[in-house]
Amino acid sequence: MHVISRKKLVEAGLEHSDLYAPLDVWYRIAKKAEWRSLEDVRMMYPTADRVGKNTVFNIKGNAFRLIAEINYRTGRLYIRHVLTHAAYDRGGWKR
Repeated sequence: MHVISRKKLVEAGLEHSDLYAPLDVWYRIAKKAEWRSLEDVRMMYPTADRVGKNTVFNIKGNAFRLIAEINYRTGRLYIRHVLTHAAYDRGGWKR
């Protein structure tokens, strides 16, 4: 997958220092992945869920949520948000 953009992962890692390593692992896995469907994603991340046009990943033991839009046809993954679980639950990211 072509991950666009790693900058949001780095920014989240700077804001939450304990998050940098798990996001880096996620990035390296996603970058090498050849996902063609949500089912492919779930082979690596069984808890990944589709919410509207986005795919939501649990990061760091479900303490954080990574929200991405995946275009399976082009192989591009757009990182939309990295949020704490509490911020995700408030739902402001859906706007």
